[in-house]
Amino acid sequence: MASEDALDAPAPAEPGGPSRLFILRPVATTLLMIAVLLAGLVAYRVLPLSALPEVDYPTIQVSTLYPGASPDVMALTVTSPLERQFGQMPGLTRMTSASSSGASVITMQFRLDLSLDVAEQEVQAAINAANTLLPSDLPAPPIYAKVNPADAPIISLGITSKSRPLGEVQGIVERQFSNKIAQVSGVGLVSMSAGQRPAVRIQANVPALAARGLSLETIRSAIGNANANAAKGSFDGPTRSWTIDANDQLADVASYRNLVVAYAGGAPVRLSDVATVVQGTENVRLGSWMNGSPAVVIDVQRQPGANVIGTVDAIKAALPELEAQLPADVHVTLLTDRTAGIRASVSDVQFELVLAVLLVTLVIFLFLGSVRATVVASIAVPLSLVGAFAAMYFLDFSINNLTLMALTIASGFVVDDAIVVLENIARHIEDGMKPFDAALKGASEIGFTIISLTVSLIAVLIPLLFMGDVVGRLFREFAVTLAVTILISAVVALTLVPMLSARWLRPEHEEREYRVTAWTRGQFDRLADRYARSLDWVMARGRMTMVVFASTLVATGLLFMVIPKNLFPEQDTGQIAVTTSAGQDVSYARMAALQQQVAQALLADPAVGSLSSSIGVDGQNATLSQGRMLVNLKGEGQRGDLDTVLGGLEKAVADIPGVRVYFRPVQDLTIDTTTGVNAYRFSVQGADQDLVDQWGAKLATALKADSHLRNVTTNVLADGRAVVVDINRDTAGRLGLSALTIDNALYDAFGQRIVSTIYTQSSQNRVILEAQPGSITDPQALGALRIPLAGGASIPLSTVATIRTEATPLVVAREAQFPAATIGFDLAPGVSLGSAVQAIERTEQAIGMPPALSTNFSGAASAFKSSLGNELWLILAAIVVVYIVLGVLYESFVHPVTILSTLPSAGIGALLGLWLTGSGLGVIGIIGIVLLIGIVKKNAIMMIDFALEAMRNEGANAREAIRQAAHLRFRPIMMTTFAALFAAIPLIFGGGMGHELRQPLGIAIAGGLIFSQVLTLFTTPVIFLALEDWRERREARRAPAPAPMAGTAPTA
Repeated sequence: MASEDALDAPAPAEPGGPSRLFILRPVATTLLMIAVLLAGLVAYRVLPLSALPEVDYPTIQVSTLYPGASPDVMALTVTSPLERQFGQMPGLTRMTSASSSGASVITMQFRLDLSLDVAEQEVQAAINAANTLLPSDLPAPPIYAKVNPADAPIISLGITSKSRPLGEVQGIVERQFSNKIAQVSGVGLVSMSAGQRPAVRIQANVPALAARGLSLETIRSAIGNANANAAKGSFDGPTRSWTIDANDQLADVASYRNLVVAYAGGAPVRLSDVATVVQGTENVRLGSWMNGSPAVVIDVQRQPGANVIGTVDAIKAALPELEAQLPADVHVTLLTDRTAGIRASVSDVQFELVLAVLLVTLVIFLFLGSVRATVVASIAVPLSLVGAFAAMYFLDFSINNLTLMALTIASGFVVDDAIVVLENIARHIEDGMKPFDAALKGASEIGFTIISLTVSLIAVLIPLLFMGDVVGRLFREFAVTLAVTILISAVVALTLVPMLSARWLRPEHEEREYRVTAWTRGQFDRLADRYARSLDWVMARGRMTMVVFASTLVATGLLFMVIPKNLFPEQDTGQIAVTTSAGQDVSYARMAALQQQVAQALLADPAVGSLSSSIGVDGQNATLSQGRMLVNLKGEGQRGDLDTVLGGLEKAVADIPGVRVYFRPVQDLTIDTTTGVNAYRFSVQGADQDLVDQWGAKLATALKADSHLRNVTTNVLADGRAVVVDINRDTAGRLGLSALTIDNALYDAFGQRIVSTIYTQSSQNRVILEAQPGSITDPQALGALRIPLAGGASIPLSTVATIRTEATPLVVAREAQFPAATIGFDLAPGVSLGSAVQAIERTEQAIGMPPALSTNFSGAASAFKSSLGNELWLILAAIVVVYIVLGVLYESFVHPVTILSTLPSAGIGALLGLWLTGSGLGVIGIIGIVLLIGIVKKNAIMMIDFALEAMRNEGANAREAIRQAAHLRFRPIMMTTFAALFAAIPLIFGGGMGHELRQPLGIAIAGGLIFSQVLTLFTTPVIFLALEDWRERREARRAPAPAPMAGTAPTA
């Protein structure tokens, strides 16, 4: 039906419609298509490759290390001043902080539309403003990294040496290796687990010092004065100028041993007399291992928004040259490469795409039975898909799982337009017309149908562009890629297909007959006859059909209510992040032993390829009682599926006493900014720290009993042990002692205090002061620590203070500057995220949370609440948009209702498919349903276009017109449905990396197509008749004059 007909204009003098020019100018049409193909091929070569579209929130992490400071001191003196400054930055959406022993980590998330570089400038300015309020003896100012701490490392390297201590290995690596990697474009943070930087450690013998009337402060000031390396100036002689230098820096252990710290009885007291001086590491309470042997593990994290594959390729290209600079006994091992999984998943989707194209071509061949016709129709597929790459290049997209998924699904769509045009032209050739005339007539009849099909299909995708938050940004590439592909296919169908049909197609009797196609077409003709008979039976029972239609509406609503709802399916990326958790008062030596036990148990599992592990308080581990590991699994063919592997690993570590082990599969898609033990988390916030801790622990205990959740954890770690020194200020004042003197004495002895710095050509090594390890192991023995008095004498600490022990928090956590308790949880097997969120909300009410506290879901759980909160609106919006577009195209209020009546049956099919396969309804399923709205309404459009044409031009009544249209369009309807169905098959049955993400899309589309196909072929004609009858009755009531002939009025 030509667009002019739709507007009741007289028929054009020359047939062909929009396609006429292209049918008459074959050379121009061919060259135009070659240009599209070439543009796509060139773009494909330069498009970047990634796992998913880049939609990271700008995230910056600020960490400050202050060795020896308790969590409370860190929170008050370091975290608070920084948070106050950061809180004033525009564009900040979320700020969390964790203050633990010696470390403060603040993570900030900014608005999606804020550039990371702008955020970086704001953070730097805020740190500068806060500097005056920070402790004066901070060893280093706060440092920031443009990195999302929830992102797994994109590449991990293990560096070992059999002949050198780890401190020396790290020194070499820092000098020659890690700095170069940090300079690679796209790298956000290069962190070295273990942090074993070389240092000179001075272990003082406190009793020996006291016997000579000396104190730790004496040593501290002596070393500070002896190791200077300061500016000394220069002078001019009569003819030359001279720079002054001196041996004022002590550069090695021997120099420190010989240092004279004081004179006692006229004899020099050397440092070696009162202390042991060793070459060690800066922090002895950090450790890391690779596959069980000690190693320096380099973890490289990307900047938010950087392309993973491009960054890793650049690092790997630089590695051989960097390795060549290392000594022969230092070995580099590649532990983790995230891109291996990404490349595998992208190549799997590419294979599925090729398979889909081949299946779609096969469908066309079986239906049309002609090689020529098949070539003409299927040429639209590669042209549209390859042409889409050119558009992707100009839109700054990448080749990723989602864009390739869009192209796979599109391979079933793009052929539709070509099939509809070709089938119509072939029908006229079979009726005896010459191919050229048939092409002109067929193209002109179908031009309007093609335009309405395309416009309404693209209209369905519009709501996807308005999905909120990070989920919406993620699927923008999917929606736009699909829309562009469909648009190109419509252009091909209106230009190249009729032009080739006019020149290549032959009447049926001239075509070679193939046995297989003869059989399929024979079967199909029988099916078409049976359909015609069944349709007459159904149309005679209109009321019953309407009841069936109404029941599908109700069933769709009910299914939507009860189906389990999720966010994204869990992916198997071949990596598992492991967190180990021991008692809160565990010592470093005990934790190291437990960590090694867990590592050995995991390495014994046949599915595990390698692992790296680390413990100790650094920027990533908040407490000593928590360790982390990254497990790399063997290739998919050498192990079971993810659930089997996780079950095996959990069993392997279940019997290790004193430690709990949590497993979390690494995902390509991270919506979170905090990395934790669990996949999902929420926080309890309030103004009172004690109230938050108390109710946070209470809620966590209540949730542990809930069957919907497992591995419920909380960061309320309030059971650490602390020794409190209560200073008697009166006594101290009488003896001339200040609180600062006592603090200094304690810090010198137990804080791994940095007292000086040794400057070398490429690094700065610290000098650390401490009391001899093992000299005090019991809280009460602390009272014997000597505190220096002004005259050189010293007194035990117990003279001026009482010593007691108490429980203390290991971590002070805050969110948006308020105290917060974070509770993490995983889903019990078979439980959806939706029901878990409801279970948590029920438990909150049951235990009676005070109104002063609020709970907020974060990360994936929060995205779930916001994105699936408006999922119903999303589907309704898609339906409304399609209704408006169809109403405009048909200049009718009624016909779009007939077309949209096909949707409930598709909804049932999709929801049933997702439910029965255990996928649940997630974001991917929703997108499948939105696409279904576009696919299934095409059947109705094809029927109704022809029915209206017959009513208008041939004066047929509504019943005869729709019956004829249903019969005529049965073949193209079946072809387009089978094409879309066959394109979804590779997504459903495809294995490989990341197939969990693609499967729900295929299931939703296939389920919806099969179910709706069976129903709509019968319901659409009945609903069309019912609405036509209603329209005629209404017009008859309006007009007292004789009513016009049925079907002639174009408007509703």
